[in-house]
Amino acid sequence: MGNIIIKSTGSYLPERELTNFDLEKIVDTTDEWITTRTGIKTRRIAAEDEATSDMAYEAALVALKRAQLDPADIDLILVATVSPDMFFPSTGCIVQNKLGAKNAAAMDLNTACSGWIYSLVIANNFLVTESCRNVLIIGAEKLTSLLNWEDRTTCVIFADGAGANVIMPSDGSSRLLSFDLGVDGSYEKQLNVPAGGSRMPASEKTVREHLHSIHMSGNAIFKIAVNKMRETFQKSMKKAGIKAGDIDLLIPHQANMRIIESLRSFLKLPKEKVYANIDRYGNTSAASIPIALDEAQAKGLVKRGDTIGFAAFGGGLTWASAIIQY
Repeated sequence: MGNIIIKSTGSYLPERELTNFDLEKIVDTTDEWITTRTGIKTRRIAAEDEATSDMAYEAALVALKRAQLDPADIDLILVATVSPDMFFPSTGCIVQNKLGAKNAAAMDLNTACSGWIYSLVIANNFLVTESCRNVLIIGAEKLTSLLNWEDRTTCVIFADGAGANVIMPSDGSSRLLSFDLGVDGSYEKQLNVPAGGSRMPASEKTVREHLHSIHMSGNAIFKIAVNKMRETFQKSMKKAGIKAGDIDLLIPHQANMRIIESLRSFLKLPKEKVYANIDRYGNTSAASIPIALDEAQAKGLVKRGDTIGFAAFGGGLTWASAIIQY
């Protein structure tokens, strides 16, 4: 697809941890129930005065330092998020200002949990057309600001965090081998935040009925996610001309451990070739893959020349996958 390189990784996770045992005191649930159904044991929760842009900024600083770039070297900032600081200006604009990235254009991307992969593909397209030299992509979420803490189907799953990457042209040894992007808007109501936009502006009723919170049809989403994660990654493998055995490491969106295991089993990959940290961080939507990639990099599980796969599924409903030669 293009000779690009993920030059650097960076991530930020809030200090506060919320365990399943903490949640037992808040909502009608148990550690066993949460662990069995999701694989999550603990998650990070942003401070009250900590916004999505603050976490995005911290992750970006790490990625820029590791890439040995000044903010002024960045031409484009893409922030994948469904929990922006506000409707406008975009979180990208706020991050651009915080960084002092005076030469960068900036925008937000809302494709939910698939957002980081979409951002990677968009960055690739800007780079291969030589429209940009250095692109900063960020997945950042404060999903706890969208939770109804009385709804055990959602409040036990979603969490906060940010991951960032500097993407730039490569000499050809690092490449985006393939990608697949998709959406089916007919599933709009299966996973959404109903109120707060132009269709249902804020009112006493919407606040009272928790319509500004995440609503999810868990069983339906699970079934669709399992199928779409398989389908999209198969398509990317076919486009790249590789088989599952050629993958050195698969980093899926951290939505649910059962979904991750289903994809691993389908591809017949050994456990050590699939990276998972959902047990520690929960579902951070667009931030989950870049956070996991940063961790895998720090642990020495990713090295230059490796074939790395990504797959995600989220509200929209959206799905995406990509395979890179790292």
